[in-house]
Amino acid sequence: MIITGKYPNLRLRRNRKYDWTRRLVQENTLSVNDLILPIFIIDGKNKKESIKTMPGIFRYSVDKIPLILDKAVKYKIPMVALFPYTRKKFKDKFGSEALNEDNLVCKAIRLIKKKYKDKIGIMCDVALDPYTNHGHDGLVKNKEILNDQTIEILIKQSLLQAEMGCDVIAPSDMMDGRILKIRKSLDKNNFKNIQIISYAAKYASSFYGPFRDAVGSKKSLKGDKKTYQMDFNNSLEAIREIALDIKEGADMVMVKPGMPYLDIIKQVKDNFKIPVIAYQVSGEYSLIVNGINKGLINKNSIIETLTSFKRAGANAIVTYFAETVASKLSSN
Repeated sequence: MIITGKYPNLRLRRNRKYDWTRRLVQENTLSVNDLILPIFIIDGKNKKESIKTMPGIFRYSVDKIPLILDKAVKYKIPMVALFPYTRKKFKDKFGSEALNEDNLVCKAIRLIKKKYKDKIGIMCDVALDPYTNHGHDGLVKNKEILNDQTIEILIKQSLLQAEMGCDVIAPSDMMDGRILKIRKSLDKNNFKNIQIISYAAKYASSFYGPFRDAVGSKKSLKGDKKTYQMDFNNSLEAIREIALDIKEGADMVMVKPGMPYLDIIKQVKDNFKIPVIAYQVSGEYSLIVNGINKGLINKNSIIETLTSFKRAGANAIVTYFAETVASKLSSN
């Protein structure tokens, strides 16, 4: 039981009177250690390409990745997450480019490991949607997403990324049972120390539009992803998904999107004592940036939203604001 006392003997505003006392009693702190920086990669050389739907975010050719990696390492951001913009000519119904050791992600992994060694972690998305001509995360037959057949490709994709030097495998596909099969395959091939972050509670959300534009899958997507991504009406189902993925070998779990699902983050953290990652997705980013650019909200809203994830129980946050926030926190 919490004894609160009564007015006027207890005045809670006393603890808020000065900056120093507010800092002294604050319950949650956002730091650079909480940030995961997403990076979009494109073909070619000497390219830095703006993304119309995500103001301030760019696609980089592999040789230009150091433009953002140098800053990430300087600010001591723990990890980057790599996402490719695959040209249409490399896409097919099987997502074959995902298994090409010279695809964009593989090239980026090799460059990062060569230049930065282990100064920063690399997280790689495991799913087929950047590589398929239909925009889905798995194989499709008669408009059905094939679960088990897709997993066999995801296993190969995971092994390839591990061989290239990826530190953290992050299956975002939402196929049932893929964590167990990927974990077993990694262990069998002597990648026992490769971590898995499972996108365990990934909702079929309306907030993914700018990301799909950024990776080039928006126009190719046929239908929706409601048969394999979660129903946003459900929360208990998320607990079941998380429990299964933990049992199958996930080291960390992801809740995606972020702010509309703070309740899910809290439930997951309360029920499972496992590191929880929140993903502040592209739609959330674009809404905040557009609000700032139009003068409707100020830049302090960025820190406020990220702190809400910490308050809900997230250990870390994938956010497109990572570089901006890291710069601000480092200068404080």
